[in-house]
Amino acid sequence: MAGDLGLDLVEISPAANPPVCKIIDYQKFLYDQKKRQKEIKAKTAKIVVKEIRLGPQTDEHDFNFKLKHAIKFLQEGNKVKIDIFFRGRTILYKEQGETKLLQFAEALFEYGKPEMMPKLEGKRMMMIIAPKK
Repeated sequence: MAGDLGLDLVEISPAANPPVCKIIDYQKFLYDQKKRQKEIKAKTAKIVVKEIRLGPQTDEHDFNFKLKHAIKFLQEGNKVKIDIFFRGRTILYKEQGETKLLQFAEALFEYGKPEMMPKLEGKRMMMIIAPKK
């Protein structure tokens, strides 16, 4: 029957008794399957991490300026990584850097939630904030 119609005979379930077969155009079936996979891939959200760098002695104006950028990034749906870089002997002010990060997270509370609390890695202290849904 499949040969008369110019289609393919495809075995759907070989374990069933009797085995289940279907008469379809196999090339069209493969094309539709690829198309569905492509649509699913296009719909998945791409997560972007934006980085903001501060210093342990960042002033109020600079802090607010970077805060506005972070708010914009979170509203666009991106994650924000806040980085405090300790240069030279400023590593002595770790507490000051952690206070800055917590202050930054508190100011962004209504836009995003901290995904990772402040963590010191070498000369950098970082924190990641994810957008609220």
